Amino acid sequence: MSGIAALATETGTELNDRLPFAEMEQGLGTPFIFVVSGEVNAGKSTLINGLFGRDLCRVNILPETDRVLWYRYGSPARDSEVTPMLEERYRPIDFLRDFNLIDTPGTNSIVSGHQDITEKFLPSADLILFVFPVTNPWGAATWNFISRLPTEAMERVVFIIQQADQREEIDIKVILGHMADLAMKRIGRIPPIFAVSGKLAYEAKRSKPFAGDLLARSGFLDLEKFISKTVCESPARKQTLETWRGQASSALRAVEDRIEDQTRELNQQGRFLESIEREIDDIRETFVTRLPRHLVGVAEAFESEGIWAAKKLRSKLSVIPSIFRLFVGDRTGPEMESIFIERLQATVEAVAEKDGLEVVDFCRQHRISLVSRVKETMNVEMGDVAPLEKTLAAGKHHFVQRLGRAARMGIGNLKVRNQLDRELRHRNVALKSSTFMMLLLLTVGAICGALKLQLASVILCGSSALFMIGGVLTAIITRKTITADFQKRLLDTCGSFATTLRSDYEEALRIVFRDYLSSLGVVRTHLAHEKIAVEPRLKRWQELFLTLKSIEQDL
Repeated sequence: MSGIAALATETGTELNDRLPFAEMEQGLGTPFIFVVSGEVNAGKSTLINGLFGRDLCRVNILPETDRVLWYRYGSPARDSEVTPMLEERYRPIDFLRDFNLIDTPGTNSIVSGHQDITEKFLPSADLILFVFPVTNPWGAATWNFISRLPTEAMERVVFIIQQADQREEIDIKVILGHMADLAMKRIGRIPPIFAVSGKLAYEAKRSKPFAGDLLARSGFLDLEKFISKTVCESPARKQTLETWRGQASSALRAVEDRIEDQTRELNQQGRFLESIEREIDDIRETFVTRLPRHLVGVAEAFESEGIWAAKKLRSKLSVIPSIFRLFVGDRTGPEMESIFIERLQATVEAVAEKDGLEVVDFCRQHRISLVSRVKETMNVEMGDVAPLEKTLAAGKHHFVQRLGRAARMGIGNLKVRNQLDRELRHRNVALKSSTFMMLLLLTVGAICGALKLQLASVILCGSSALFMIGGVLTAIITRKTITADFQKRLLDTCGSFATTLRSDYEEALRIVFRDYLSSLGVVRTHLAHEKIAVEPRLKRWQELFLTLKSIEQDL
């Protein structure tokens, strides 16, 4: 019952009044009460000591019991006078937890009122042991007392012929026969009659080792077997046990119903949590389905930046800067790629920043409704929103960074710069040739002029001017051609670039929503703990159920 109550508390089961422990303690914990009565010096104390193998009662040839003595369990040992005629004696002896003894003064005692006190214990007594001395088993005082007992008490009366070791076996048989006849005449029935020797039983139980043959001679084996049978088969006790077994069974059924309800609730909560996860996945897919529109925007940004890059290249390929780079080195290709990447990355990150904010705002709004739904369905608080805000901010940052890196890598993978570098090398070779010839002819012409070779000087300087004009024309023509080809290649790769971002965009979105799903961690943990807790509770319920079934079969 304590196990059922503990399990009920753990599972939150309302038992109401199914297990009233105070009442059960009185019903199930009440010790068996043996009332021992008989004439003075009939051997009552010796009988009690022999039953329990202890010096519980003092034995003397003079009357030792001048009041009703109630032997009960208690520690430390103490005597408590309840009334002048009733004394409670508490002893730290384990068998007194389950068996209380009422030792009464002799039925022929001159002490006034002892019979009234004795009679008050008879209705609650499990056994009433009337002790007769073997020397005089038909004393009038005891028989008169027995004759006044109510009929229902007669069912619990036992006759004990004490000091049987003082007579021969044949004499004992005669005495038992006379006792049976007298009982039929005086009370109209023959109760169980046992001839015993409390002295021999006491000596047998106190001896080391235990003297089994001596106990058999004492006649106590039959008496103790009868007491055990009476105790175990007591209809009243059985009825009490059956009553509380039924109460315990009812309480256990309530616990079972509660565990089943909890199991159903946990299954429903598990399905609810799965539906929330699917819902968040669907939201992610909704954002993914909008990707083509976003890619159009990225393509437009790419196209715009491509046109700007072509204009920037055109300015860099002007005649004077081009000739100047012939002497200091030409890094137009890497510079253009770097500028284009930086600008395009910034543009893509701006688009990603906008999308990231939209996703984060949507997650915030979704969480507001999610908190109330989780509270209503699972009775779980999702906790402070601050950690989620931190997680979402970090998720948005990673989203933007990932798309920015993807944009940078995407431009590198398009290999637009390779063709530009080849064209620039060819252009630079042509410009270098023109410049070299121009400078060479100009130098030779100058030398001829210094040597007074006027005609040769004019011809050479004129040829130098022609090479200069050719170089300028080459620079102008190739500038236009290279710029147009560069712009065309960029615009041709626009669609490819946008497509390369698709997988990165989807993966970045997946990570953001994965981080958002992590806010359900406290809910998952709660559900996991509850599922783990149900298994041992169910196991304990099964153990209690089998225990109750075993008790039911015993009853």
